[in-house]
Amino acid sequence: MDNNVKRFEDEAEKLKALAHPVRLCIVNGLLSKKQCNVSYMQECLGLPQSTVSQHLQKLRTLGIIEAERSGLEINYSVKDEKIIKLMQLLFEEEQAHE
Repeated sequence: MDNNVKRFEDEAEKLKALAHPVRLCIVNGLLSKKQCNVSYMQECLGLPQSTVSQHLQKLRTLGIIEAERSGLEINYSVKDEKIIKLMQLLFEEEQAHE
């Protein structure tokens, strides 16, 4: 048994972040669209831009997503390979119907 508690704490924090429905939706949307900006997410989610930004910050802090500036626009994408695999497992049935 692996007793590297720090590693488990880090992964547990990522899972806790994904346990929020809005953040789960954001990550799922980013995976299907590859990347997008806050304005697009705000329109899709029907939430204030500040709320979406707070969720994005939490995901960025944990290394789940990354941001890339393009002029005045910041585009977000999923960068954590383990999270990508997890999302594929969680939503494989939906992906099979697309």
